[in-house]
Amino acid sequence: MKAGIHPEYTPTVVTCVCGNTFTTRSTHSNLKLEICSACHPFFTGKQKLVDSAGRVEKFRRKYGKKTESKTETADTSASS
Repeated sequence: MKAGIHPEYTPTVVTCVCGNTFTTRSTHSNLKLEICSACHPFFTGKQKLVDSAGRVEKFRRKYGKKTESKTETADTSASS
């Protein structure tokens, strides 16, 4: 590596909003995170599966009737 062109790589304290802190190395002096592995729902296993606004039901209402009407039309034309 060339001397003098790379940034300082120093020990850094990383702090999360939940209060979790750990030390690592970085080019920044201090890092503040909004979410870390100690409080992220995916890593803690406390993930809540929420179907916000009933997206699946909304999709079925919107497109389900169209597909049913097409199959009914196809059935009536096939029997004629």
